[in-house]
Amino acid sequence: MSRRIRSADLDPEADYEQIVRLFGQYDFPWDLEQALSFALFRTYAVPSIGRLLYDTGQFTTDTQRRHDDTALLLGEMVEQGLESDPGRAAVRRMNQMHGRYDISNDDLRYVLATFVVMPNRWINRYGWRRTTPVEDAAGVAYYLRLGRLMGIRDLPQDLAGFERLLDDYEAEHFVFDPKSRAVADATLALLTTFYPRPLRPAVRRFSVAIMDPHLRSAFGYDHPPAWLERASHGALRLRGRVVRLMPERRTPRSVRDSRRIRSYPGGFLIENLGT
Repeated sequence: MSRRIRSADLDPEADYEQIVRLFGQYDFPWDLEQALSFALFRTYAVPSIGRLLYDTGQFTTDTQRRHDDTALLLGEMVEQGLESDPGRAAVRRMNQMHGRYDISNDDLRYVLATFVVMPNRWINRYGWRRTTPVEDAAGVAYYLRLGRLMGIRDLPQDLAGFERLLDDYEAEHFVFDPKSRAVADATLALLTTFYPRPLRPAVRRFSVAIMDPHLRSAFGYDHPPAWLERASHGALRLRGRVVRLMPERRTPRSVRDSRRIRSYPGGFLIENLGT
């Protein structure tokens, strides 16, 4: 391997926030951005979540801002630290938004599980290297702390437990709902705008092709030809092999720096983010 693992000598119980920052801002910034986007996307396939997001009216009419607000709130927590004043302000703002709606503890647990599990699965499938046990444990510790700050009860204590929670919840709850489909369509439409116009139809087909089959079925999307599915997954794996040969990143990549964040060109206040 041409690049070192930066967090190898850190303690995931004590240094989990530092490990998460190294993981997301230096080693896998692009992968993590994609993985978390798809993690949130798959939550729409749970009808109680998809219907709620549709009924707010904002996930289909102001999709860009909802995307930006979510990314910036999560980014502030990681970059500033959950125990910092900005980090606590971001958690408080998120809790205020959730507190306006009747969201079950089970749905909150599932959404948190997508943050734990889906980046791990994405990177182990497409990344330039696999995750390490230290990184896996740190990710669990980080989201357990976030879950406690959000008041989420009965959380698993390890990665395997979060994987079981996610897989079992999806098997039980994924089902087609027209409101969920509308939110998914709006989000896919936003995703395509991050690329040049001539590429947008191909980007949408690519995005559907890399979805899990049960996720496509829940949204009522047509399953792609087998060759397209293989080619799409293969392209992401090829990217990982290319990145492995590139020099180490020397400066952190912040969520604030993402060209996908468009809603606040003059800056933002945490208390003004969200619905």
